[in-house]
This record gives sequence, C-alpha cells and structure tokens, in this order.
Amino acid sequence: MPLSPSDLTGVFPAMVTPFTADGTIDRPAVKTLVDHLLAGGATGLVPIGGTGEYTALTPAERKEMVAVTVEAAAGRVPVVAGVLSPGYGEAKLAGDDMKAAGADAVMLLTPFYALGTQEGVRRYFQAFRSDVDLPIVFYEIPARTNISAKADTLQAIVEDGSIIGMKYSNYDLVEFIKVMNRVGDKVAVMSGEEPLFATHLSLGATGGVLATSNIYPRIWTHIFELAKAGNLTEAVAMQNRLEPLFAAIFGEANPGPLKRAMKMAGLDAGEVRLPLLPPSAETVDKLEAIMPMLDDLEAAPLAKAG
Repeated sequence: MPLSPSDLTGVFPAMVTPFTADGTIDRPAVKTLVDHLLAGGATGLVPIGGTGEYTALTPAERKEMVAVTVEAAAGRVPVVAGVLSPGYGEAKLAGDDMKAAGADAVMLLTPFYALGTQEGVRRYFQAFRSDVDLPIVFYEIPARTNISAKADTLQAIVEDGSIIGMKYSNYDLVEFIKVMNRVGDKVAVMSGEEPLFATHLSLGATGGVLATSNIYPRIWTHIFELAKAGNLTEAVAMQNRLEPLFAAIFGEANPGPLKRAMKMAGLDAGEVRLPLLPPSAETVDKLEAIMPMLDDLEAAPLAKAG
C-alpha cells in the first residue's frame, strides 16, 4: 500500500549520513543508527535531507544511503528520502533513484536558486507527482531556499493530489496556523523546528522531522506522547531541557556539531564534508557540559503520557 497521511505521525529523525575515515558511506554505522532510532521509538526515517548532507553526496551515494537505510529498517517504519535538488531535471532523476532504492516516499524541497513564483512551485510539485511514482512530502524551509509557499499555494497543491504531507521548517506561527486551517485536515503537517515542536503539535501537527532525535529519540518520542495526550505543559518543560543542546548544535553550520554530539553519545558517524567543518572548540566544550545530563534523561525510565 502506498504511504498515506496517516503514516506520517510521531518522530521521524532527519538522519545524518555516517562516513568512514576514508569518506565513504559507513554502512554498518547506518544500520547501528537505524536500530538505535527505532529502539528509541522513531516511527519513520528521513535519510539524505539537509542533516544528511544531501548536497555533498553524489547521486550514487544518495541512492546507496537510502538503500542501506531501507534494508536496515526492514519494513518496520517508512523511509522518506530527501530530494533537495535546486531544479526539476536533477530532482526527477533523484526521485527515480529513491524509488529504485526502495524509499516509501520522498521529501521534496521547493526549488531554489532559480526562484519561481507561487504558481511555479505548484506546477513543480504537480509535475514531479506525475513523473515520479512515489508519494511526496512537501519540504518548506525558506531560510535555505528563500521562497515560502503560502497557504493558498499549499491548498492548491493538496487539491491537485500532489502531496501527502509536509515538513514545516519555518518560525512563522501565523502562517503555520493558516496552513493548518487550509490543509491540516487533508495532509499530515510535521514540524521541522525543534524549539517549536510542542507548539506545532498543540496546533495540529502530526509529528516532527527532527535532527537532534539522532541522539535522543526517546526524549523526543516522550515529548510527542505528552503533547498528544494533552499534557502540553509537561511536553514544553521537557523540550525546554533541550534548549542548551539546540543552542550548541544549531549555533554553527549543522550537522558538524550534531555529529560530534553523536560521537560523544557513542554513535560515531564520522566527520562532515566540505564546505562544512568540524565544530569549534567552544562548541565542543558546550556539548561536553550539556551531554551528560541529557544522556541521563534519555536513559531514564520515562513515565507514560496520559
């Protein structure tokens, strides 16, 4: 059965791409990471997004990373592969590769560099859905693409039948509410902003695509369960305990700090590729101060939401 909006719920880690010392994809590390994420309650996986260094990978490496992730997931959860190409030709080829690699859906980024109009964005997603036989999760992140799809545009894309959901990486809560009012009952809207995760859930989001859940899937799963059970105050309180981590990890170009934090937690995913660099000594010091407290929280028995 094709993936549907009801499948896009809970915590979907935006996976890092593990590299070996010689720079190739570390296949055993991918499998270890998948097992860690699923043991922590992840309900889906998102390889080769921005956190997965999509733009630094060759087409063959992207396909390999998705195939290894699919193999490791072994049908336990859906795999939604990133397609973050700037224009249609490369995006379509990438979509075909993701289907061949076994992905259940693609997370398709709005086109960038050659900036289109709102109508151009609508037609882009309509064409991709026609040409690539995979469900689409719309990826909204205007801080990276310099274009934001308005609620009217998203409504038109949904009415076209082009998407089953979206990752909303945008701090504009007013626009988020408009989006939820227009399409929240038709497609799954997932948060892409860790500091706003609980807030987005309270406004109707079905889950989140989250970078720091690479390290702490159990904490994020518990925040999700608390919020969905109506315990928003507790969910926000637990999320607030992660704020120092957000400051350290997102204070520099990600995923360099994230990979270093993962290594501290016993999940070695190697280094980042150029033009990204390893984190500064100052960021490493912050992580060394923060991580032990969060490691204890991740390992602690978490009371059931309810």
